Amino acid sequence: MSIELNKVRNAIANGQTAIGIELGSTRIKTVLIDGDNTPIASGSYDWENSYVNNIWTYSLEDIWKGVQGSYLKMVNNVQEQYGVSIQTVGSIGISGMMHGYMVFDQDEKLLTPFRTWRNNITGQASEALTKLFNYPIPQRWSIAHLYQAILNQETHVSEIRYMTTLAGYIHWKLTGRKVLGVGEASGVFPIDLTTKGFNLRMIGQFNELVSPLHYPWHLENILPTVLVAGEKAGELTAAGAKLLDVTGQLQPGVPLCPPEGDAGTGMAATNSVAVRTGNVSAGTSVFAMIVLEKELSRVYSEIDLVTTPAGKLVAMAHSNNCTSDYDAWIGLFGEATKALGMNIDKSKLYDTLLGIALQGDPDCGGLLAYGYISGEHMTHFEEGRPMFVRSSSSTFNLANFMRVNLFTALGALKTGLNILLEKESVKVDKILGHGGFFKTKEVGQKIMAAAVNVPVSIMETAGEGGAWGIALLASYMINRTDKESLDDFLKQKVFAGKQGSTIDPDPSDVAGFNEFMKRYTKGLTIERAAVDNLK
Repeated sequence: MSIELNKVRNAIANGQTAIGIELGSTRIKTVLIDGDNTPIASGSYDWENSYVNNIWTYSLEDIWKGVQGSYLKMVNNVQEQYGVSIQTVGSIGISGMMHGYMVFDQDEKLLTPFRTWRNNITGQASEALTKLFNYPIPQRWSIAHLYQAILNQETHVSEIRYMTTLAGYIHWKLTGRKVLGVGEASGVFPIDLTTKGFNLRMIGQFNELVSPLHYPWHLENILPTVLVAGEKAGELTAAGAKLLDVTGQLQPGVPLCPPEGDAGTGMAATNSVAVRTGNVSAGTSVFAMIVLEKELSRVYSEIDLVTTPAGKLVAMAHSNNCTSDYDAWIGLFGEATKALGMNIDKSKLYDTLLGIALQGDPDCGGLLAYGYISGEHMTHFEEGRPMFVRSSSSTFNLANFMRVNLFTALGALKTGLNILLEKESVKVDKILGHGGFFKTKEVGQKIMAAAVNVPVSIMETAGEGGAWGIALLASYMINRTDKESLDDFLKQKVFAGKQGSTIDPDPSDVAGFNEFMKRYTKGLTIERAAVDNLK
Protein backbone atom coordinates (compact mmCIF):
# COMPACT_ATOMS: atom_id res chain seq x y z
CA MET A 1 0.00 0.00 0.00
CA SER A 2 1.38 3.46 -0.89
CA ILE A 3 2.25 5.93 1.86
CA GLU A 4 -0.27 8.42 0.46
CA LEU A 5 -3.11 5.88 0.38
CA ASN A 6 -2.30 4.80 3.93
CA LYS A 7 -2.32 8.45 5.05
CA VAL A 8 -5.81 8.97 3.59
CA ARG A 9 -7.09 5.72 5.14
CA ASN A 10 -5.82 6.77 8.55
CA ALA A 11 -7.38 10.23 8.18
CA ILE A 12 -10.76 8.65 7.39
CA ALA A 13 -10.52 6.09 10.18
CA ASN A 14 -9.54 8.76 12.71
CA GLY A 15 -12.16 11.27 11.63
CA GLN A 16 -9.61 13.84 10.40
CA THR A 17 -11.90 14.79 7.56
CA ALA A 18 -14.82 17.08 6.77
CA ILE A 19 -18.03 16.48 4.83
CA GLY A 20 -19.85 19.02 2.68
CA ILE A 21 -23.36 18.36 1.33
CA GLU A 22 -24.97 20.77 -1.12
CA LEU A 23 -28.48 20.56 -2.54
CA GLY A 24 -28.36 22.24 -5.94
CA SER A 25 -31.18 22.66 -8.44
CA THR A 26 -30.47 19.45 -10.37
CA ARG A 27 -27.96 17.58 -8.22
CA ILE A 28 -27.24 16.86 -4.57
CA LYS A 29 -23.52 16.35 -4.00
CA THR A 30 -21.56 15.08 -1.00
CA VAL A 31 -17.80 15.69 -0.80
CA LEU A 32 -15.31 14.30 1.73
CA ILE A 33 -12.09 16.28 2.22
CA ASP A 34 -8.92 15.43 4.12
CA GLY A 35 -6.90 17.54 6.56
CA ASP A 36 -5.29 19.36 3.62
CA ASN A 37 -8.77 20.37 2.39
CA THR A 38 -8.38 18.17 -0.68
CA PRO A 39 -11.41 16.20 -1.94
CA ILE A 40 -10.82 12.46 -1.46
CA ALA A 41 -14.29 11.05 -2.20
CA SER A 42 -17.68 12.17 -3.44
CA GLY A 43 -21.19 11.00 -4.25
CA SER A 44 -24.10 12.62 -6.02
CA TYR A 45 -27.82 12.23 -6.61
CA ASP A 46 -29.68 13.74 -9.56
CA TRP A 47 -33.09 15.28 -8.98
CA GLU A 48 -35.51 17.76 -10.54
CA ASN A 49 -38.01 20.26 -9.18
CA SER A 50 -41.72 19.75 -9.74
CA TYR A 51 -44.29 22.34 -10.83
CA VAL A 52 -47.30 21.71 -8.59
CA ASN A 53 -50.26 24.11 -8.36
CA ASN A 54 -48.20 26.84 -10.03
CA ILE A 55 -45.35 26.42 -7.52
CA TRP A 56 -41.80 25.18 -8.23
CA THR A 57 -41.07 22.75 -5.39
CA TYR A 58 -39.32 19.63 -4.10
CA SER A 59 -41.11 17.25 -1.72
CA LEU A 60 -39.69 16.41 1.73
CA GLU A 61 -39.56 12.78 0.60
CA ASP A 62 -37.40 13.72 -2.38
CA ILE A 63 -35.19 15.94 -0.21
CA TRP A 64 -34.30 13.15 2.22
CA LYS A 65 -34.11 10.48 -0.46
CA GLY A 66 -31.60 12.70 -2.25
CA VAL A 67 -29.52 13.62 0.81
CA GLN A 68 -29.32 9.99 1.91
CA GLY A 69 -28.59 8.76 -1.61
CA SER A 70 -25.82 11.29 -2.15
CA TYR A 71 -24.23 10.51 1.23
CA LEU A 72 -24.44 6.75 0.64
CA LYS A 73 -22.71 7.06 -2.74
CA MET A 74 -19.88 8.98 -1.07
CA VAL A 75 -19.59 6.27 1.60
CA ASN A 76 -19.50 3.59 -1.11
CA ASN A 77 -16.87 5.62 -2.99
CA VAL A 78 -14.72 5.65 0.17
CA GLN A 79 -15.13 1.89 0.58
CA GLU A 80 -14.16 1.23 -3.04
CA GLN A 81 -11.11 3.51 -2.98
CA TYR A 82 -9.76 2.98 0.52
CA GLY A 83 -11.45 -0.12 1.93
CA VAL A 84 -12.64 1.64 5.10
CA SER A 85 -16.00 2.73 6.46
CA ILE A 86 -16.94 6.15 7.83
CA GLN A 87 -17.94 6.12 11.48
CA THR A 88 -17.04 9.70 12.33
CA VAL A 89 -15.65 12.85 10.72
CA GLY A 90 -14.14 16.07 12.02
CA SER A 91 -17.02 18.28 10.89
CA ILE A 92 -20.01 18.51 8.55
CA GLY A 93 -21.53 21.38 6.59
CA ILE A 94 -24.91 21.66 4.86
CA SER A 95 -25.64 23.96 1.93
CA GLY A 96 -28.65 24.45 -0.28
CA MET A 97 -30.29 26.65 -2.87
CA MET A 98 -30.52 30.09 -1.31
CA HIS A 99 -33.76 31.80 -0.40
CA GLY A 100 -37.15 30.18 -0.77
CA TYR A 101 -39.76 29.49 1.85
CA MET A 102 -40.13 26.64 4.34
CA VAL A 103 -42.48 27.23 7.28
CA PHE A 104 -43.40 24.87 10.12
CA ASP A 105 -46.05 24.72 12.84
CA GLN A 106 -45.62 23.96 16.55
CA ASP A 107 -45.53 20.23 15.77
CA GLU A 108 -42.69 20.76 13.25
CA LYS A 109 -45.03 19.99 10.35
CA LEU A 110 -44.36 21.68 6.99
CA LEU A 111 -47.31 24.00 6.44
CA THR A 112 -47.05 24.50 2.68
CA PRO A 113 -44.86 22.87 0.00
CA PHE A 114 -41.31 24.24 -0.13
CA ARG A 115 -41.33 27.32 -2.40
CA THR A 116 -37.98 27.50 -4.18
CA TRP A 117 -35.94 30.44 -5.50
CA ARG A 118 -37.42 29.76 -8.93
CA ASN A 119 -40.87 31.11 -8.07
CA ASN A 120 -41.56 34.64 -9.31
CA ILE A 121 -44.81 34.99 -7.38
CA THR A 122 -44.02 37.62 -4.75
CA GLY A 123 -43.82 40.79 -6.84
CA GLN A 124 -46.37 42.70 -4.77
CA ALA A 125 -44.62 41.84 -1.49
CA SER A 126 -41.15 42.47 -2.90
CA GLU A 127 -42.13 45.95 -4.06
CA ALA A 128 -43.91 46.87 -0.81
CA LEU A 129 -41.08 45.69 1.47
CA THR A 130 -38.37 47.31 -0.65
CA LYS A 131 -40.24 50.60 -0.22
CA LEU A 132 -40.86 50.04 3.51
CA PHE A 133 -37.24 49.19 4.36
CA ASN A 134 -35.61 51.33 1.63
CA TYR A 135 -33.60 48.18 1.02
CA PRO A 136 -33.82 45.72 -1.90
CA ILE A 137 -36.06 42.74 -1.08
CA PRO A 138 -35.94 40.35 -4.06
CA GLN A 139 -38.85 38.06 -4.87
CA ARG A 140 -36.82 34.98 -3.92
CA TRP A 141 -36.20 36.06 -0.33
CA SER A 142 -38.02 34.26 2.46
CA ILE A 143 -39.47 37.48 3.89
CA ALA A 144 -40.99 38.32 0.49
CA HIS A 145 -42.63 34.88 0.40
CA LEU A 146 -43.94 35.35 3.93
CA TYR A 147 -45.42 38.77 3.25
CA GLN A 148 -46.93 37.61 -0.06
CA ALA A 149 -48.63 34.75 1.80
CA ILE A 150 -50.01 37.38 4.20
CA LEU A 151 -51.24 39.54 1.32
CA ASN A 152 -52.83 36.44 -0.24
CA GLN A 153 -54.57 35.77 3.10
CA GLU A 154 -53.20 32.23 3.17
CA THR A 155 -54.56 30.43 6.22
CA HIS A 156 -51.28 28.73 7.14
CA VAL A 157 -49.62 32.01 8.18
CA SER A 158 -51.22 32.11 11.65
CA GLU A 159 -49.83 28.63 12.38
CA ILE A 160 -46.18 29.48 11.59
CA ARG A 161 -43.73 28.89 14.44
CA TYR A 162 -40.49 28.62 12.40
CA MET A 163 -39.33 29.87 9.02
CA THR A 164 -36.11 28.74 7.37
CA THR A 165 -34.43 27.74 4.11
CA LEU A 166 -33.62 24.33 2.64
CA ALA A 167 -30.12 24.25 4.18
CA GLY A 168 -31.49 25.51 7.50
CA TYR A 169 -34.17 22.80 7.51
CA ILE A 170 -31.72 19.95 6.97
CA HIS A 171 -29.30 21.34 9.55
CA TRP A 172 -32.16 21.62 12.06
CA LYS A 173 -33.16 18.00 11.54
CA LEU A 174 -29.54 16.80 11.91
CA THR A 175 -28.67 18.87 14.98
CA GLY A 176 -31.86 20.17 16.56
CA ARG A 177 -30.49 23.72 16.17
CA LYS A 178 -32.49 26.49 14.45
CA VAL A 179 -29.59 28.46 12.97
CA LEU A 180 -28.32 29.86 9.66
CA GLY A 181 -24.96 31.09 8.42
CA VAL A 182 -24.97 34.84 7.83
CA GLY A 183 -24.63 34.48 4.05
CA GLU A 184 -27.69 32.25 3.87
CA ALA A 185 -29.52 34.39 6.41
CA SER A 186 -29.00 37.43 4.19
CA GLY A 187 -31.38 35.76 1.71
CA VAL A 188 -34.03 35.46 4.42
CA PHE A 189 -34.08 38.99 5.84
CA PRO A 190 -31.70 42.00 5.70
CA ILE A 191 -28.55 41.78 7.81
CA ASP A 192 -27.11 44.46 10.09
CA LEU A 193 -23.46 44.60 8.98
CA THR A 194 -22.37 45.81 12.42
CA THR A 195 -23.95 43.05 14.51
CA LYS A 196 -23.89 40.37 11.75
CA GLY A 197 -27.46 39.53 12.79
CA PHE A 198 -30.88 40.34 11.36
CA ASN A 199 -31.64 44.06 11.14
CA LEU A 200 -33.69 44.78 14.27
CA ARG A 201 -34.99 48.14 13.04
CA MET A 202 -36.47 46.48 9.94
CA ILE A 203 -37.88 43.61 12.03
CA GLY A 204 -39.69 46.27 14.08
CA GLN A 205 -41.01 47.86 10.88
CA PHE A 206 -42.32 44.50 9.65
CA ASN A 207 -43.99 43.69 12.99
CA GLU A 208 -45.71 47.09 12.93
CA LEU A 209 -46.83 46.52 9.33
CA VAL A 210 -48.61 43.24 10.13
CA SER A 211 -49.72 44.11 13.69
CA PRO A 212 -53.35 44.85 12.67
CA LEU A 213 -53.67 41.19 11.65
CA HIS A 214 -52.95 39.98 15.21
CA TYR A 215 -50.84 36.94 14.35
CA PRO A 216 -49.75 34.87 17.38
CA TRP A 217 -46.07 35.47 16.53
CA HIS A 218 -43.57 38.26 16.09
CA LEU A 219 -41.04 37.98 13.27
CA GLU A 220 -38.01 37.68 15.56
CA ASN A 221 -39.57 34.62 17.24
CA ILE A 222 -39.92 32.60 14.01
CA LEU A 223 -36.51 33.41 12.49
CA PRO A 224 -33.36 31.28 12.93
CA THR A 225 -30.34 32.48 14.93
CA VAL A 226 -27.61 33.95 12.70
CA LEU A 227 -24.01 32.68 12.97
CA VAL A 228 -20.84 33.62 11.08
CA ALA A 229 -18.24 31.32 9.52
CA GLY A 230 -16.04 29.69 12.14
CA GLU A 231 -18.72 29.49 14.82
CA LYS A 232 -19.94 26.08 15.97
CA ALA A 233 -23.55 25.48 14.96
CA GLY A 234 -24.42 22.32 16.90
CA GLU A 235 -23.60 18.63 16.81
CA LEU A 236 -25.01 15.66 14.96
CA THR A 237 -27.66 14.06 17.18
CA ALA A 238 -28.33 10.32 17.34
CA ALA A 239 -31.54 10.87 15.35
CA GLY A 240 -29.65 13.08 12.89
CA ALA A 241 -26.96 10.44 12.35
CA LYS A 242 -29.60 7.82 11.51
CA LEU A 243 -31.36 10.26 9.21
CA LEU A 244 -28.18 11.02 7.26
CA ASP A 245 -26.59 7.56 7.15
CA VAL A 246 -29.16 4.83 6.47
CA THR A 247 -26.49 2.16 7.08
CA GLY A 248 -26.30 3.24 10.73
CA GLN A 249 -22.49 3.45 10.84
CA LEU A 250 -22.11 7.21 11.34
CA GLN A 251 -21.88 8.09 15.03
CA PRO A 252 -23.43 11.19 16.65
CA GLY A 253 -21.43 14.05 18.15
CA VAL A 254 -19.87 15.44 14.96
CA PRO A 255 -19.82 19.29 15.02
CA LEU A 256 -21.59 21.13 12.20
CA CYS A 257 -20.72 24.55 10.81
CA PRO A 258 -23.43 27.14 10.13
CA PRO A 259 -25.55 26.06 7.13
CA GLU A 260 -24.97 28.23 4.08
CA GLY A 261 -26.58 28.96 0.73
CA ASP A 262 -25.05 28.05 -2.60
CA ALA A 263 -23.98 31.67 -3.10
CA GLY A 264 -21.78 31.58 0.00
CA THR A 265 -20.31 28.19 -0.76
CA GLY A 266 -19.55 29.37 -4.30
CA MET A 267 -17.57 32.24 -2.82
CA ALA A 268 -15.61 29.84 -0.61
CA ALA A 269 -15.00 27.36 -3.45
CA THR A 270 -13.58 30.10 -5.69
CA ASN A 271 -11.65 32.05 -3.03
CA SER A 272 -13.87 35.08 -3.71
CA VAL A 273 -14.50 36.38 -0.19
CA ALA A 274 -12.17 39.40 -0.27
CA VAL A 275 -13.21 42.88 -1.47
CA ARG A 276 -12.92 43.62 -5.22
CA THR A 277 -13.21 39.93 -6.04
CA GLY A 278 -16.21 38.37 -7.68
CA ASN A 279 -17.48 35.00 -8.73
CA VAL A 280 -20.02 33.82 -11.24
CA SER A 281 -21.92 30.60 -10.65
CA ALA A 282 -23.49 29.56 -13.94
CA GLY A 283 -25.68 26.50 -14.34
CA THR A 284 -29.47 26.17 -14.30
CA SER A 285 -29.51 29.73 -12.98
CA VAL A 286 -26.66 32.22 -13.02
CA PHE A 287 -25.56 34.74 -10.46
CA ALA A 288 -22.60 37.06 -10.10
CA MET A 289 -21.41 38.14 -6.67
CA ILE A 290 -19.02 41.01 -6.09
CA VAL A 291 -17.61 41.79 -2.63
CA LEU A 292 -18.07 45.54 -2.21
CA GLU A 293 -15.69 48.15 -0.83
CA LYS A 294 -18.65 50.31 0.24
CA GLU A 295 -22.44 50.36 0.18
CA LEU A 296 -24.26 51.22 -3.06
CA SER A 297 -25.52 54.76 -3.51
CA ARG A 298 -29.16 53.70 -3.72
CA VAL A 299 -31.58 50.80 -3.85
CA TYR A 300 -31.89 48.79 -7.09
CA SER A 301 -34.62 46.18 -7.39
CA GLU A 302 -32.36 44.19 -9.75
CA ILE A 303 -29.51 43.87 -7.23
CA ASP A 304 -29.57 41.76 -4.07
CA LEU A 305 -27.43 42.80 -1.13
CA VAL A 306 -26.21 39.71 0.69
CA THR A 307 -23.04 38.82 2.59
CA THR A 308 -20.04 36.52 2.48
CA PRO A 309 -20.07 33.66 5.03
CA ALA A 310 -18.00 36.01 7.22
CA GLY A 311 -20.48 38.88 6.92
CA LYS A 312 -18.92 41.23 4.30
CA LEU A 313 -21.35 43.09 2.03
CA VAL A 314 -21.86 41.52 -1.40
CA ALA A 315 -23.79 42.77 -4.43
CA MET A 316 -25.53 39.94 -6.21
CA ALA A 317 -26.99 40.01 -9.70
CA HIS A 318 -29.14 36.91 -10.17
CA SER A 319 -30.85 35.50 -13.24
CA ASN A 320 -33.29 32.58 -13.03
CA ASN A 321 -32.34 31.17 -16.44
CA CYS A 322 -28.97 30.17 -17.85
CA THR A 323 -28.08 26.78 -19.35
CA SER A 324 -31.46 25.00 -19.41
CA ASP A 325 -32.54 26.14 -22.88
CA TYR A 326 -29.28 25.41 -24.68
CA ASP A 327 -29.19 22.07 -22.84
CA ALA A 328 -32.53 21.35 -24.52
CA TRP A 329 -31.17 22.35 -27.96
CA ILE A 330 -28.11 20.14 -27.51
CA GLY A 331 -30.46 17.32 -26.49
CA LEU A 332 -32.33 17.88 -29.76
CA PHE A 333 -29.07 17.66 -31.75
CA GLY A 334 -28.32 14.45 -29.85
CA GLU A 335 -31.65 13.01 -30.98
CA ALA A 336 -30.79 13.98 -34.57
CA THR A 337 -27.43 12.17 -34.46
CA LYS A 338 -29.11 9.06 -33.04
CA ALA A 339 -31.75 9.16 -35.80
CA LEU A 340 -28.88 9.20 -38.29
CA GLY A 341 -27.42 6.06 -36.71
CA MET A 342 -24.61 7.73 -34.74
CA ASN A 343 -24.12 7.26 -31.00
CA ILE A 344 -22.11 10.27 -29.85
CA ASP A 345 -20.98 10.63 -26.24
CA LYS A 346 -22.85 13.42 -24.43
CA SER A 347 -19.69 15.24 -23.32
CA LYS A 348 -18.30 15.15 -26.87
CA LEU A 349 -21.58 16.53 -28.21
CA TYR A 350 -21.44 19.42 -25.72
CA ASP A 351 -17.75 20.19 -26.26
CA THR A 352 -18.09 20.09 -30.05
CA LEU A 353 -21.24 22.21 -30.36
CA LEU A 354 -20.25 24.75 -27.71
CA GLY A 355 -16.74 24.96 -29.14
CA ILE A 356 -18.20 25.88 -32.55
CA ALA A 357 -19.69 29.00 -30.92
CA LEU A 358 -16.21 30.55 -30.82
CA GLN A 359 -16.18 30.49 -34.64
CA GLY A 360 -19.32 32.64 -34.87
CA ASP A 361 -19.59 36.35 -35.67
CA PRO A 362 -18.81 38.56 -32.65
CA ASP A 363 -22.47 39.73 -32.45
CA CYS A 364 -23.95 36.31 -33.39
CA GLY A 365 -24.75 37.43 -36.93
CA GLY A 366 -27.89 39.30 -35.94
CA LEU A 367 -29.57 36.30 -34.26
CA LEU A 368 -31.64 36.65 -31.08
CA ALA A 369 -32.78 34.13 -28.47
CA TYR A 370 -34.33 34.07 -25.01
CA GLY A 371 -33.77 31.04 -22.80
CA TYR A 372 -36.58 31.93 -20.40
CA ILE A 373 -37.71 28.50 -19.20
CA SER A 374 -39.15 30.21 -16.13
CA GLY A 375 -39.89 33.84 -15.27
CA GLU A 376 -37.06 36.37 -15.10
CA HIS A 377 -37.23 39.04 -12.40
CA MET A 378 -34.21 40.95 -13.78
CA THR A 379 -36.20 41.84 -16.89
CA HIS A 380 -39.59 41.76 -15.12
CA PHE A 381 -41.14 38.54 -16.46
CA GLU A 382 -43.31 36.45 -14.15
CA GLU A 383 -43.32 33.60 -16.71
CA GLY A 384 -40.98 32.60 -19.50
CA ARG A 385 -41.29 31.43 -23.13
CA PRO A 386 -38.03 30.14 -24.63
CA MET A 387 -37.67 31.44 -28.16
CA PHE A 388 -35.28 31.87 -31.07
CA VAL A 389 -35.71 34.79 -33.49
CA ARG A 390 -33.97 35.81 -36.72
CA SER A 391 -34.56 38.18 -39.57
CA SER A 392 -34.16 37.34 -43.25
CA SER A 393 -30.85 39.23 -43.26
CA SER A 394 -29.34 37.42 -40.23
CA THR A 395 -26.38 35.12 -40.75
CA PHE A 396 -27.98 31.84 -39.76
CA ASN A 397 -25.40 29.09 -39.28
CA LEU A 398 -24.48 26.63 -36.55
CA ALA A 399 -21.67 28.76 -35.08
CA ASN A 400 -23.90 31.81 -34.70
CA PHE A 401 -26.79 29.70 -33.40
CA MET A 402 -24.66 28.17 -30.63
CA ARG A 403 -23.09 31.54 -29.89
CA VAL A 404 -26.44 33.32 -29.47
CA ASN A 405 -27.59 30.61 -27.07
CA LEU A 406 -24.49 31.15 -24.94
CA PHE A 407 -24.84 34.95 -25.14
CA THR A 408 -28.49 34.95 -24.16
CA ALA A 409 -27.74 32.67 -21.18
CA LEU A 410 -25.97 35.75 -19.75
CA GLY A 411 -28.36 38.41 -21.09
CA ALA A 412 -30.41 38.99 -17.93
CA LEU A 413 -27.27 38.77 -15.78
CA LYS A 414 -25.60 41.46 -17.91
CA THR A 415 -28.61 43.72 -17.30
CA GLY A 416 -27.84 43.61 -13.58
CA LEU A 417 -24.08 43.81 -13.91
CA ASN A 418 -24.36 47.01 -15.96
CA ILE A 419 -25.91 48.67 -12.89
CA LEU A 420 -22.92 47.74 -10.73
CA LEU A 421 -20.11 48.31 -13.22
CA GLU A 422 -21.48 51.41 -14.98
CA LYS A 423 -23.92 53.22 -12.68
CA GLU A 424 -22.14 52.43 -9.39
CA SER A 425 -18.56 52.21 -10.75
CA VAL A 426 -17.93 49.08 -8.67
CA LYS A 427 -14.32 47.95 -9.05
CA VAL A 428 -13.61 44.28 -9.78
CA ASP A 429 -10.08 42.98 -10.21
CA LYS A 430 -11.05 39.49 -11.31
CA ILE A 431 -14.02 37.17 -11.70
CA LEU A 432 -13.80 33.47 -10.85
CA GLY A 433 -16.18 31.18 -12.68
CA HIS A 434 -17.71 27.86 -11.69
CA GLY A 435 -20.63 25.71 -12.75
CA GLY A 436 -21.76 23.83 -15.84
CA PHE A 437 -21.45 26.88 -18.13
CA PHE A 438 -17.65 26.59 -17.80
CA LYS A 439 -17.29 22.84 -18.37
CA THR A 440 -16.19 23.07 -22.02
CA LYS A 441 -12.59 24.29 -22.03
CA GLU A 442 -12.24 28.04 -22.66
CA VAL A 443 -15.71 28.50 -24.19
CA GLY A 444 -17.61 29.63 -21.08
CA GLN A 445 -14.63 31.72 -19.96
CA LYS A 446 -14.36 33.60 -23.27
CA ILE A 447 -18.11 34.27 -23.44
CA MET A 448 -18.23 35.40 -19.79
CA ALA A 449 -15.18 37.66 -20.26
CA ALA A 450 -16.97 39.24 -23.23
CA ALA A 451 -20.07 39.84 -21.10
CA VAL A 452 -18.37 41.33 -18.02
CA ASN A 453 -15.27 42.87 -19.70
CA VAL A 454 -13.12 41.60 -16.80
CA PRO A 455 -10.57 38.74 -16.77
CA VAL A 456 -12.31 35.45 -15.94
CA SER A 457 -10.41 32.73 -14.09
CA ILE A 458 -11.22 29.07 -13.54
CA MET A 459 -9.47 27.22 -10.72
CA GLU A 460 -8.49 23.57 -11.16
CA THR A 461 -10.82 22.87 -8.23
CA ALA A 462 -13.82 24.73 -9.72
CA GLY A 463 -15.46 21.47 -10.74
CA GLU A 464 -15.82 20.48 -7.07
CA GLY A 465 -18.37 23.26 -6.68
CA GLY A 466 -20.41 24.27 -3.66
CA ALA A 467 -20.24 20.91 -1.88
CA TRP A 468 -16.50 21.45 -1.61
CA GLY A 469 -17.16 25.06 -0.57
CA ILE A 470 -19.33 24.04 2.40
CA ALA A 471 -16.80 21.32 3.30
CA LEU A 472 -14.16 24.09 3.43
CA LEU A 473 -16.37 26.12 5.77
CA ALA A 474 -16.77 23.02 7.97
CA SER A 475 -12.97 22.57 7.94
CA TYR A 476 -12.42 26.26 8.77
CA MET A 477 -14.58 25.87 11.89
CA ILE A 478 -12.36 23.16 13.39
CA ASN A 479 -8.94 23.90 11.83
CA ARG A 480 -8.54 27.68 11.97
CA THR A 481 -6.04 29.23 14.33
CA ASP A 482 -7.19 31.81 16.86
CA LYS A 483 -8.53 34.93 15.08
CA GLU A 484 -7.61 33.55 11.62
CA SER A 485 -9.99 35.15 9.11
CA LEU A 486 -11.80 33.16 6.45
CA ASP A 487 -9.89 35.18 3.79
CA ASP A 488 -6.54 34.14 5.27
CA PHE A 489 -7.58 30.50 5.80
CA LEU A 490 -8.63 30.14 2.17
CA LYS A 491 -5.57 31.95 0.79
CA GLN A 492 -2.98 30.16 2.90
CA LYS A 493 -4.44 26.73 3.66
CA VAL A 494 -6.61 25.97 0.66
CA PHE A 495 -5.61 27.90 -2.47
CA ALA A 496 -1.88 28.54 -1.90
CA GLY A 497 -0.04 27.15 -4.94
CA LYS A 498 -3.25 26.11 -6.72
CA GLN A 499 -3.18 26.53 -10.47
CA GLY A 500 -5.88 28.08 -12.59
CA SER A 501 -6.42 29.51 -16.04
CA THR A 502 -7.32 33.12 -16.81
CA ILE A 503 -8.78 34.52 -20.02
CA ASP A 504 -8.76 38.26 -20.66
CA PRO A 505 -11.68 39.84 -22.53
CA ASP A 506 -11.20 40.06 -26.32
CA PRO A 507 -12.15 43.60 -27.46
CA SER A 508 -14.03 42.31 -30.53
CA ASP A 509 -15.99 39.84 -28.37
CA VAL A 510 -16.84 42.63 -25.89
CA ALA A 511 -18.07 44.87 -28.73
CA GLY A 512 -20.05 41.95 -30.18
CA PHE A 513 -21.69 41.19 -26.84
CA ASN A 514 -22.63 44.85 -26.38
CA GLU A 515 -24.19 44.86 -29.85
CA PHE A 516 -26.12 41.69 -28.99
CA MET A 517 -27.37 43.31 -25.76
CA LYS A 518 -28.93 46.20 -27.71
CA ARG A 519 -30.89 43.62 -29.73
CA TYR A 520 -31.70 41.63 -26.56
CA THR A 521 -33.09 44.69 -24.76
CA LYS A 522 -35.15 45.84 -27.77
CA GLY A 523 -36.49 42.33 -28.34
CA LEU A 524 -37.95 41.98 -24.84
CA THR A 525 -41.25 43.22 -26.31
CA ILE A 526 -41.31 40.05 -28.43
CA GLU A 527 -40.82 37.93 -25.29
CA ARG A 528 -43.62 39.86 -23.60
CA ALA A 529 -45.95 39.16 -26.52
CA ALA A 530 -45.10 35.46 -26.31
CA VAL A 531 -45.85 35.32 -22.58
CA ASP A 532 -49.13 37.19 -23.04
CA ASN A 533 -50.36 35.20 -26.05
CA LEU A 534 -48.92 31.67 -25.70
CA LYS A 535 -50.58 30.19 -22.65
